[in-house]
Amino acid sequence: MKNLLILFSFLICTSSFAQNSPQSKAESQEILNLINSYSKSRETKDTVLLKKILTKDIDQLVSSGEWRSGINAAIKGMMQSSTSNPGERSLHVERIRYLSDEVALVDARYEIKNPDGSIRKMWSSFTIVDDKGWKISAIRNMLPAGN
Repeated sequence: MKNLLILFSFLICTSSFAQNSPQSKAESQEILNLINSYSKSRETKDTVLLKKILTKDIDQLVSSGEWRSGINAAIKGMMQSSTSNPGERSLHVERIRYLSDEVALVDARYEIKNPDGSIRKMWSSFTIVDDKGWKISAIRNMLPAGN
């Protein structure tokens, strides 16, 4: 029983240290600005901006199931996608979860308003890393079943 109590106390202590302290509003705003820059770069097909906000080893999984590995493949795929799937893209951040001082997960609603007026509703998750400023390291897009 004593060993069980010690183990339980240890688990409580380690789990409390694993919790991240709330990040500053400034850091959260930086991340929101990053996601807005990503959205703007996709809308305007600005590859220069994309190269500034993506890590070189970015990987992206898109809703079609295609994996894009590395900055060149990601940017090429993004440009092709924006051309072949025209429409107004919008990202609405729902949550920022800090895993550490250098890593955050961002969940966003991703919508594409098609030229015919229909809206494709998806989710995007971004892995953000602090690499001399916040940058996007991974993107996961998914189309929920039934949409």
